[in-house]
Amino acid sequence: MKKLIALALALVMVLSLGCVAFAAEDAEAEEAEAAEDAEAEEEEEPIIVHDGPEAADEGKVLNIYAWNEEFKGFFDKYYKVPDGVTVNWIITPSDNGAYQQKLDEALLGQESAADDEKVDLFLAEADYILKYTDSDYTQDITAMGVDNFDNAYTYTVQAASDADGVVKGVSFQCCPAAMIYRRSIAKDVLGTDDPAEVQEAVSDWDKFEAVAAQAKDKGYYMTASFASTYRVFSNNVTSPWVDADNNLQFDPQIESWIAQTESFVQNGYTLPTCPGIWDDEANAQMFADGKTMCWFGPAWYFNFNMGNAQDPENGCFGDWAICQGPQAHFWGGTWLLAPAGTDNPTLVADIMNAFINDEDVCAQLIKNEAQFTNNKAVNEAIAEDPDYKNDFLGGQNDVAMFVGMADNIKFENQTIYDQLLNEGLQNNLQDYFKSLGGGEGVDKDTALQNFYNYVNETYPSVITPAA
Repeated sequence: MKKLIALALALVMVLSLGCVAFAAEDAEAEEAEAAEDAEAEEEEEPIIVHDGPEAADEGKVLNIYAWNEEFKGFFDKYYKVPDGVTVNWIITPSDNGAYQQKLDEALLGQESAADDEKVDLFLAEADYILKYTDSDYTQDITAMGVDNFDNAYTYTVQAASDADGVVKGVSFQCCPAAMIYRRSIAKDVLGTDDPAEVQEAVSDWDKFEAVAAQAKDKGYYMTASFASTYRVFSNNVTSPWVDADNNLQFDPQIESWIAQTESFVQNGYTLPTCPGIWDDEANAQMFADGKTMCWFGPAWYFNFNMGNAQDPENGCFGDWAICQGPQAHFWGGTWLLAPAGTDNPTLVADIMNAFINDEDVCAQLIKNEAQFTNNKAVNEAIAEDPDYKNDFLGGQNDVAMFVGMADNIKFENQTIYDQLLNEGLQNNLQDYFKSLGGGEGVDKDTALQNFYNYVNETYPSVITPAA
């Protein structure tokens, strides 16, 4: 019996010691995990939020019109509205002019609308911004308190001004665009993925097409869509879509794009099915198993529209870089415009100032959101920062690249018709390009006539030629 009791006591002691050991191990593990969490928190810079102005005797509902949620995400993250103010986002996709139609209806009813239903702030793109700046539906923001444009890029102020130079809005982005290329494919085709060396290889359109031939020989496409290079050409036009006598006209740059696309389709340098730039088949080429070397766009494009490339399982994050490409250009941008009649002028002005002059907000747009901001001082500081790198671009400092391109942007030959004419031309020529690639489609004369018919229906006052 004594032996049994002794054995039981021994077992209890062993179990007790084991529990103590396990408890110690658990405590050590918890301490290590806590230390790791604390270290991670130290490494992550805290979000700095711009506090809106103290509540003024103004509206309690802020209505913001937009076509997607890009700016909404930045606004929600970096701007705090005053207590008691509700933000109401009215978001309508821009396809086929739907956003403009929704906005126009609201602006037409602005004068008679109840305070809580008035448009307080709305967004516009370069393709149609003049439609609103050259109208009485927008107001002078300098009179509202937005008057410091020292660090804003000149073309962004010009684009938001009316014919008399009255500034009606601001852009939180500057949008120089680049050639975005797959490093691994460039290395296979050119023997290098270095941006300077790749730039030398594609520095004009003749060289670009020569590299396209090399890429084809290696089993790659140079572009994924007939529309890939369209914006490079269209943003370098020397004449507007519609002349002073209301005649539709084709600029030589547009004609060069058509000729290049014909060559690319016939030679197999782009996908033979000719998907549009936003089509799933083109976007699928961004996955790791894609065979396309080049894309074109600004910072917002590879940040906001290249999700397939960033896919954690099928993407190729880090296998990218940028260079200027064959021709300098810009693409798009988002402007914040102040409608006449807003009942929140103080708040609207503060929002505009925050997104162009608050250096903390602008720096976070670059570091956290991969944007290129409309603040020269912030951009130039980050361009020279040896610790800044864009992981998506394989560690390249894209800001340094864009700083060198931004001052060359010119906002010229723009018209109020640009968005729908640019979209309409590409949509109507797609069937012609498909026929060149061996698919079902139409001949060139038919495609052009279809475009002219579209113009006649969309803008009856514009005079079109015969195909």
